[in-house]
Amino acid sequence: MCDRFNELPRALRSQARIESLGPSKVPTLLIDPVESTREERPPMVLWMHGRTAWKELDPGRYLRLMRSGIAIAAPDLPGHGQRYDAELQKPTHVLDVIMQMLAELDAVAGDAVASLNANPMHTGLGGISAGGMIAIARLTRPHAWRCAVLESTTGSWGHQRARPMFAGSTEAAIAAIDPINHLDQWCSLPILAVHSKADEWVDWLGQKHFLDRIQRLGPPELIEELLFEHTGAEHEHVGFGRFSAEVKERERLFYLQHLLGSHSGLS
Repeated sequence: MCDRFNELPRALRSQARIESLGPSKVPTLLIDPVESTREERPPMVLWMHGRTAWKELDPGRYLRLMRSGIAIAAPDLPGHGQRYDAELQKPTHVLDVIMQMLAELDAVAGDAVASLNANPMHTGLGGISAGGMIAIARLTRPHAWRCAVLESTTGSWGHQRARPMFAGSTEAAIAAIDPINHLDQWCSLPILAVHSKADEWVDWLGQKHFLDRIQRLGPPELIEELLFEHTGAEHEHVGFGRFSAEVKERERLFYLQHLLGSHSGLS
C-alpha cells in the first residue's frame, strides 16, 4: 500500500499525525490547527470520505481548515485506506460500511477531541457520499455536533434503492436505518448541503426531499444549499470539478461561522 501520509503537502504533514482511535483502533488522520492567538481549545471538524477513497484524500480541504484555526479528524471508513478490504469497497456493501462506521463514530470522535485538545462543545461533522450518509444517520440520534457539511450525499435512502449501493440490501434493512424514517429525534442544527443536480451516483431529488423534511422541523434558515447544474466532475459526483475551490471556501466559511462565530479567518 502506498504511503499516502507522506504524499500530503509538507505544510499539512508538519501539523498532522495518524493515530488508531476507539476500541476498533480506527486509523485516523489528526491535524492540529496552526498557531493562533486564541487561548481556548480549538474547534474540531470530523470529516468522512466516500466509498473507494481514503482519509488523506483532498488535502486542500484540510489546509484551509487548519489555517483557519480548526482541528481536523479524518478516519478511514471500514475497508478503506489503512483498513483496506476489496470486498467492503464494492457498492453492494455500502450499508455494511455505514453500519460499522456508525457504531465506531462516537468513540473515534471522543478520542480525537482528547488527542487534539479540542473543544468538545464546538465540533462539526461532515462527509461526502457514503461518508455523508454516515453523518446524516448519526444526526438522527442524540448528539452534540454544532453543524454539518453534507457533500454529494442523501438522507432519503429509498431514493437510492434502485442503485448499486443498496443492491445487496433488503428493503427492511434499508428502512431500519434510513434517516428520513428516524426524524423523531432530529435536533435542528446548521447544515450546508453541496450537490450537483446532475450527480449520476446520488440523486439530488432524494437529498432535496430529506432537506425539505428537516427544514420543517426547525428554523428553515439553518439549511443552506450550494447547488450546481453541471461541474465537469467525474460522474458529476466527485470533487465538483471546476467549482472545487469555491466549494472548499464556502465550507471553510460555514465552519468558521458556526464553530468560531466568525465570517473570516486566515487564508
